Amino acid sequence: MHPVFKALLLRAKEKPALRLAVVHPCDALTLESLAAAVKEGLIDPLLVGPEAKIRKAAQEAGLDPVPWPIIDTPHSHASADAALALVREGKADAVMKGSLHTDELMSAVINPANGLRTERRISHCYVMATAHHTEPLLVTDAAINIAPNLHEKADIVQNAIDFAHAIGLSEVRVAVLSATEMVNPAIQSTLDAASLCKMADRGQITGALIDGPLALDNAIDMGAVAQKHIISPVAGRANVLVVPDIEAGNILAKTLSFMAHAEAAGIVVGARVPVILTSRADTLESRVVSCALARLLAEVRVFKGVGK
Repeated sequence: MHPVFKALLLRAKEKPALRLAVVHPCDALTLESLAAAVKEGLIDPLLVGPEAKIRKAAQEAGLDPVPWPIIDTPHSHASADAALALVREGKADAVMKGSLHTDELMSAVINPANGLRTERRISHCYVMATAHHTEPLLVTDAAINIAPNLHEKADIVQNAIDFAHAIGLSEVRVAVLSATEMVNPAIQSTLDAASLCKMADRGQITGALIDGPLALDNAIDMGAVAQKHIISPVAGRANVLVVPDIEAGNILAKTLSFMAHAEAAGIVVGARVPVILTSRADTLESRVVSCALARLLAEVRVFKGVGK
């Protein structure tokens, strides 16, 4: 495990175990990851899904009998609704996706009737542990918001800033990415980036140093910054990368993971409680670290409109 993730894990283990509602955990990998996170003292799981399928998956995972409570539901939609009911009733502190489609879970999360929405736009943050970096690198939003407008990007940025503080970044440096560091009226993402920086100047976005537009190279590489004579407290040393849209974010996150061999974990932010979105490609370690992120985020409950 990367030292960055080890540090996050140690930080999370200092907190009480998270009461985690796991939605439709009908596969062995999900149950194995829960067992690993329980062993680390991170979570106290509540399994929500078809009991027969859960018990079959548990046998495949070597967990027979199942060591955690099961709330029996007939199908995945009912599993999502029942898990969110646990949150509303104060019986769960966070939610984790099992073997159902992301759209099914997120549709339930954003449904006003389930009470998980806040005044903020819900967004996703990847936390990447990369070579030659001693602190986490956040990438947002690569999983939920397809083509966010300026108002939505402002929420995405503030969500990422608050989350970065929750996981222990004392100075948050946000680079709003585009194809160039120059404002170009023909490239909407450069206009949005410039507007987000001015919103930060006016106190509409708080808690971080923000600069943009920045191309990826001059966001993370001091050599590129020197070559282009960019003067900025963020350029070359960003620890939060805000992408223009989901395509750019997805490509960036997967490039870091599969070509640069970065380790990645992720979480949904901006809701009343943390939501862990797992992928079939996630490693066991990634899933455990995602639980650690949820534990840290639940502890601070930083989002406006969050809490009792």
